Amino acid sequence: MSARIPTLDITRFTAPASSADREAFIAELGAAYREWGFAGIRNHGIPQAGIDAAYDVFKRFFALPEAVKMKYHVPGGGGARGYTPFGVETAKGARHFDLKEFWHIGREIPDDSKYRAVMPPNLWPEEVAGFREHGYGLYRALDQLGSRVLSALALHIGLPEHWFADKTDSGNSILRPIHYPPITAEDIPNVRAGAHEDINLITLLVGASASGLEVLSRKGEWVPFTADADTIVVNIGDMLQRLTNHVYPSTTHRVVNPPAEQARKPRYSVPFFLHPNPDFVIDVLPSTVTADNPSRYPEPITAQGYLEERLREIKLK
Repeated sequence: MSARIPTLDITRFTAPASSADREAFIAELGAAYREWGFAGIRNHGIPQAGIDAAYDVFKRFFALPEAVKMKYHVPGGGGARGYTPFGVETAKGARHFDLKEFWHIGREIPDDSKYRAVMPPNLWPEEVAGFREHGYGLYRALDQLGSRVLSALALHIGLPEHWFADKTDSGNSILRPIHYPPITAEDIPNVRAGAHEDINLITLLVGASASGLEVLSRKGEWVPFTADADTIVVNIGDMLQRLTNHVYPSTTHRVVNPPAEQARKPRYSVPFFLHPNPDFVIDVLPSTVTADNPSRYPEPITAQGYLEERLREIKLK
């Protein structure tokens, strides 16, 4: 892992040796996000067995015949639930589509929820035993970890520790298992995932099976960031960047094609995109507006409105 992007032990926040150590963690985490928009989180408490079980069911789904997978594709659904085939998603402003297929698992909510119109029920592939159990188990674990990271970030910018809790408890968050198939052609113009920023508040990436993730530094350099097995990569998304008036930057990143024979191997990764509740209003926090950093967004927007705007840009709507 690049030594320049920090990896921090979150038990210093959740079970600190002292209040001073907890304060130091909050300061270090905040500094990492101000500089990079990315950090590694270790000792996160998610059992490796659960991560492995989820990866196993996801790989078994992607190995199914195309016709079977397409049973779970929802035309006109913007990829919100179920399967999105290879060659659809395109990074904003990119000429070529990404080299990936993926599945979306969303939050389980009751049918009478006020959010049901914009948060459809999940689909579950009947051909893969354990998909729902392990897939949604990982969803819940990452949702809880994300809440802890947001609590530390809230404290770092002078908000109450649990400020985000009632703003994300029904968040339109997404677990996205991704399969990047082997690359068999030479000199293709596409990359596995084009340079982009994430839409949501924060993204938690668990257990990438191969290198390839690169982060664009403030100096304009692409910095590889391959996490150790026990580390979850957590980065800032555009919604949190907007809410904090760019105090926390949403950093451009990409997944590049590996060299030579490594490209002949598939790559799997599972990001969790943590979103606010659909009706949460993204309005610049007054505490982040200063003489040196005037408000960049005078017009507030709902989380759902912002999401739909961005999905159109990446050709999922």
